[in-house]
Amino acid sequence: MKRRQFLQSSTAAVASTAALPSFARAVHRFDSKEPLRVGLIGSGWYGKVDLFRLLEVNDANVVALCDVDRRMLEQAGELTAARQKSGKAPHLFKDYRKMLDEHPFDVVIVGTPDHWHALPTIAACKAGADVYCQKPTSVDVIEGDAMVAAARKYNRVIQVGTQRRSTPHLLEARDRYIDTGKLGEIGLIEIHSYFRGRQGINPALGTPPEWFDYDFWTGPAPQRPFMPAMHPIRWRAFTEYGNGLIGDLCVHFLDLVRYFLNLGWPSRIASTGGILVDKDNPATIPDTQSATFDYDNLLIRWTHRAWGLPVEKEYPWAVTLFGTKGTLKLDLNQYEFEPLGNGKVERGSFLNEKATQLEKQEFRFDPKSNSATRRHMKDFLKCIETREKPVADIEEGHISSATCILANVAMELGRTLNIDTKTGHPIDDAEATKRLARPYREPWIHPTPDGV
Repeated sequence: MKRRQFLQSSTAAVASTAALPSFARAVHRFDSKEPLRVGLIGSGWYGKVDLFRLLEVNDANVVALCDVDRRMLEQAGELTAARQKSGKAPHLFKDYRKMLDEHPFDVVIVGTPDHWHALPTIAACKAGADVYCQKPTSVDVIEGDAMVAAARKYNRVIQVGTQRRSTPHLLEARDRYIDTGKLGEIGLIEIHSYFRGRQGINPALGTPPEWFDYDFWTGPAPQRPFMPAMHPIRWRAFTEYGNGLIGDLCVHFLDLVRYFLNLGWPSRIASTGGILVDKDNPATIPDTQSATFDYDNLLIRWTHRAWGLPVEKEYPWAVTLFGTKGTLKLDLNQYEFEPLGNGKVERGSFLNEKATQLEKQEFRFDPKSNSATRRHMKDFLKCIETREKPVADIEEGHISSATCILANVAMELGRTLNIDTKTGHPIDDAEATKRLARPYREPWIHPTPDGV
């Protein structure tokens, strides 16, 4: 299986940066002498991760930050001022609409919780900005359709934060074993996670603190009674705000193998699971799930279990490609290829770049992902100049995200979904089609491809 020819130039650009020993500065867009004007919507953990990686590869001017958590926002403002070249503190906003109205932006980073990805991304496109949006692209399929439509209508570059496409050791494994044919014909791919992700949540309810606008944070999602343990980060354990572990973790490796093998939409999707063991927990996402994505001559299987011990302790979250000539296993730390027969097992590990002291002090400092995100940002910046589609273009991110969302729909309905491989929508299934767009809480209005 070969990747698209039109992606080869982009792939080569990413691969060439993988060998760089330092955080080489990206070339400025067009012929402007002014720095890129950057805004961040969602200043929590990964919003700051993405923003700070951008500042490591480009002398951008962070004009404004936006968040409904005032304490988090003020801290992000101080950290940003310490990192950007100008040393200036960015303007701070609670409402992303006001931020986009008051300032022009070249780049907007969307690092909000998942249920807030679609509306700010579309608004930023309308405002004339190119967007770096975290994965998954959306919490329902029609949101993602609308985001793709907005990018095309307003001629915007949108890079999705599926940075496995820019991870040096994973690209190295592809080049050594998939593209050379050493793996042989691939008939089965298994993605798994044994990360817990939903346990240890204090179920106590409380009153939102005065510095946190819980109503705005909830936005278009269904409103639950406020649970202090849910914010920040632990909102991922609730279906109101995300797509479960399949939407959080499977999407990364599903997107990676789609990229490696030039895969679009699967023709059939099936899934089973639910809350089978960890029932004394306020979390609403499944603790156990299996899904199958059928590409006719290739099956991709996802399985997760958020309880018990992992089957492979060295690979608690990983993907394995089974070929006729061997097996290739990949995760964020390493890869290993075992050829069929008596051949020697070959291994590789992640590119461990020297981190700055500021980087080491960051919340959840992760050198494995940081090196990949820097390269992902470089590809994004390059495409801002060329107006080409980036390596993780919004349409590619949408296909990977929506495929996981459709697996949840199949699990809820208890049946296999037949998928139109041109649109990604279920075929002749009114009930599944109805679930492509979930209801929005008033006064928020659900976006549609025709309405962006």
